[in-house]
Amino acid sequence: MIAIFDWDGTLCDSVEHIVSAMRDAAAELALEPPAPAEVRDIVGLGLPQALARLFPGLDDGRRAALATAYSQHFSSPERGASLLFDGAMDTLQALRARGIELAVATGKSRRGLNRVLAGLGLADFFEATRCADETCSKPHPRMLNEIMTDRGKSAGEVIMIGDSEYDLAMAREAGVRSVAVSFGVHGSERLAAFEPLAIIDELPELLDLPIWR
Repeated sequence: MIAIFDWDGTLCDSVEHIVSAMRDAAAELALEPPAPAEVRDIVGLGLPQALARLFPGLDDGRRAALATAYSQHFSSPERGASLLFDGAMDTLQALRARGIELAVATGKSRRGLNRVLAGLGLADFFEATRCADETCSKPHPRMLNEIMTDRGKSAGEVIMIGDSEYDLAMAREAGVRSVAVSFGVHGSERLAAFEPLAIIDELPELLDLPIWR
């Protein structure tokens, strides 16, 4: 079996970094910064898809400049490093001890994910990772399908864990089961519409679910 995790807002406490970086990037380009709730709502999408939703009137050149500014602001040393949620590492290690493979499916770019994994000492920790800039953005199921193919897993051997409707919609489209976390970008009521196996309030609760047996 394999547990596939979303990154931002599920394993990593990085949503507020994303919000502030996006608003700072908009201000740098003399654009009206989107409201924090608007930015949180697009966390999980690939950056091009997120910018298209937040700034629908921009031409390609301005959108590319905004993407560059966002990436620079997000990775700025002054912003500080994004850290894993409390209990995340213990949960991952406990799953691995049970023989569960671990993977990440994220809206981050490959460069961005590699940078944060290296910073956390997790560069070689996961059996598989897929990023939005090397495949289709969520909620398209290709990201999950590619991980399943890579790891030789059937849909019945996969659990997708995420904090957004994009994660759960991707799981549904791929025909795999999902678990939602309530502490990320989308609320429990919104997540419940996708019929996850459970909605958990802390990552260690994942270990108590009967899905791993």
